Amino acid sequence: MSRANDPKLKSWVDVKPGSDFPIQNLPFGIFKTSTGKPGAAVAIGDFVLDLSLLSKAGLFNGIKFEASVFEQDSLNSFIALGKPITNAVRERVSDLLVIDNAELRDNKTLIAKALLKQSEVQMLLPVHVPNYTDFYSSREHATNVGTMFRDPKNALLPNWLHLPVGYHGRASSIVVSGTAIHRPKGQTKADDQENPSFGPCRLLDFELEMAFVVGKETQLGNSVSTANAGEHIFGLLLFNDWSARDIQKWEYVPLGPFLAKNFGSVASPWIVTLEALEPFKVESPKQEPEVLPYLKFEGKKNYNINLEVDIVTPAGISKTVSHSNFKYMYWNMCQQLAHHTINGCNIQVGDLYASGTISGPTPDSYGSMLEISWSGKNPVQMPDGTERKFILDNDTVVMKGYCEKDGIRIGFGECSGKILPAI
Repeated sequence: MSRANDPKLKSWVDVKPGSDFPIQNLPFGIFKTSTGKPGAAVAIGDFVLDLSLLSKAGLFNGIKFEASVFEQDSLNSFIALGKPITNAVRERVSDLLVIDNAELRDNKTLIAKALLKQSEVQMLLPVHVPNYTDFYSSREHATNVGTMFRDPKNALLPNWLHLPVGYHGRASSIVVSGTAIHRPKGQTKADDQENPSFGPCRLLDFELEMAFVVGKETQLGNSVSTANAGEHIFGLLLFNDWSARDIQKWEYVPLGPFLAKNFGSVASPWIVTLEALEPFKVESPKQEPEVLPYLKFEGKKNYNINLEVDIVTPAGISKTVSHSNFKYMYWNMCQQLAHHTINGCNIQVGDLYASGTISGPTPDSYGSMLEISWSGKNPVQMPDGTERKFILDNDTVVMKGYCEKDGIRIGFGECSGKILPAI
């Protein structure tokens, strides 16, 4: 286990009980002050720690990299240095923050500049995303959708248990948490109408997902195995893949999602490293029938990450509508990456691979309104007396996630997005 993961570690920075960002986490992100340029930071408690200023102060001497990697508007250049460097930086930051290390603790001048309240900075999208892929890897979700729209006895399509189904999405419309999205417009077709009509989406939905960030590229023609996939995964973040259900229903045959998905997706600003999540690995669900050799794997590849979704009304009234967990995923990240590259497809640093909707076995663990309301048949009753079948204008959806073990909580912050009326 990494020294930085030691549950006994305490920081001289005040970290409140229940914080997503104890010293054992130290996720990476990009922040901006009202007067400064964007730069890289780690989260500790309610604060961000400016990595550029630490580097300029010589606190990373001995780790070979250019300080300029912390002075950019994305983490791509830093991530591309490779895990020997990025892990060394995380370990060094951990050392600097340990309660009995005076090296940074007693440098009041540097702390005043480098340790800033999260509430006083703006968090940006942490990576430039060259390519984005969305998978469909929750068996419970795929079964629910298949039950609703096809034959309940044959809810899963014939290929689903043999490969991680996925599609290439739109990278340019991925935005950071806190960014509002306008309700999309497009073609829809009512069952009782002969022709389609055009207008704003009526069945707007969230999809509770997680996404991993590629940290090591490959060359065209090469593949990544399940055994070495972890070398290519830098870390994870929360992901809300907004979905226009009525537009999708009409357009998806024969080539799949298009306008129903490419209008916007929301990512949380902090990337939690795979190394920080190491203590929370769990066994994967049993896969039957047996998968092909390139999809087989050894060891624990799933992660016990608690997830929840809140809907917040325009008046600020909130209700939690889902309690799910990343451990439910039938196809794990290593299998997803192995399948994605088995044909020689090259991957790039910053590529984002979303899990697909994460649903559990019970209605309170479903990861979309399509399932929670069962396509509108079971509306969610809100505390203010209103109801939700899908997401209304000016509603905000807030996703949260965390792991917890041995008294240590490793969290992801929030993934929040508001829906504005169609333009």
